[in-house]
Amino acid sequence: MFTRRALLGALTVLPLARALAAVPPPKAAILSAAQQAEVGQIETYLNGIHTLTSSFEQVSGEGSIATGKLYLSRPGRMRFEYDAPVPILLVADGLDIHYYDRELQQVSDMRIESTPAAFLLRDRIALSGGVTLTRYDHLSGVIRLTFVETSEPDQGSVTLTLTDHPLELRQWTVVDPQQKRITITLIDPHYGAPLDPRLFQWTDPRPSEMKH
Repeated sequence: MFTRRALLGALTVLPLARALAAVPPPKAAILSAAQQAEVGQIETYLNGIHTLTSSFEQVSGEGSIATGKLYLSRPGRMRFEYDAPVPILLVADGLDIHYYDRELQQVSDMRIESTPAAFLLRDRIALSGGVTLTRYDHLSGVIRLTFVETSEPDQGSVTLTLTDHPLELRQWTVVDPQQKRITITLIDPHYGAPLDPRLFQWTDPRPSEMKH
């Protein structure tokens, strides 16, 4: 069973207390001219994603598996509905991410900016500047690129996996500061379809659910 920490790992690199010693800047991957061009194409592709609907499979580094449905509407909005027996709902409403545990009847909130979800949900996605690309691989029709926050490289990493023909986002992996790993794989994703704005409106569901 996924723990609360693992489920939040789908979106969140949980912060550690800041170390007293200065953190060295991240080491950027050395890219050829062709690879730099590919990264530019990926950046353009990611900025072209305005909506996404997909089933997903979430796997932790320990092998725990959860499934569900996700909805994304850029900028700023995302919804994860987990299948039973996982009693979790995650909603990003443009400002905050709301985490609801139906079993415990608990709600937790955090700012989107404090999570890797902020990268995919930004109005403008950039693969340089605020983030540093630390690894880039393009093998057998699959592209993987790993990046960290340039200012806080010790706070975890995100790896995106895309197919190359056609160029399409298929998976992402979040590694937190303790090296805990969560991988989200998209199953039958659909891009560009209009989504109901109410999917991303957060209303505390506890009062209505407690009546049943």
